[in-house]
Amino acid sequence: MSLNRFFSEVRRKPKIPRVGQKQTIKIMIEWYKTAMFDNYANFSGRARRSEYWYFRLATTLLFFAFVFVGLLLTAVLGTETGISIAVGLFFLYAIASIIPSLAVSVRRMHDIGKSGWTILVSLIPLAGPIWILVLLITEGEHGENYYGPDPKSTVQEIDEIGINN
Repeated sequence: MSLNRFFSEVRRKPKIPRVGQKQTIKIMIEWYKTAMFDNYANFSGRARRSEYWYFRLATTLLFFAFVFVGLLLTAVLGTETGISIAVGLFFLYAIASIIPSLAVSVRRMHDIGKSGWTILVSLIPLAGPIWILVLLITEGEHGENYYGPDPKSTVQEIDEIGINN
């Protein structure tokens, strides 16, 4: 096969549609709002991997934003006051987000069929956090389980978008 023919065949194949960056950020913000505000202290039910990991990603990005603000304030003010302000703001955010963080973790454990108390395994040095990470990346149980209906249920998604309404 000639090189020209190879490139022409490659060009003819349909490209895989990719989610745009703006759409991904929109999705992350929606999952973050769901975990942080809609389910603030909801320890019952189940949370999809998307909800859990987008919440963690948003929290991490907010941490870096606080660090950036601290460095910026330090550069502008010329003292270490900026770092103190940023640390104080992050501390306030951490206090405000500890309950939603625990709630989304418990609901994530529910999605894989484990009790919410399983998150206490993370307190075991070295092996605990590794085991919890494995559980957090595990796909949830299909269908309804002891803790509630499947959050990935296609029937529920179809009802939400209005096809069966």
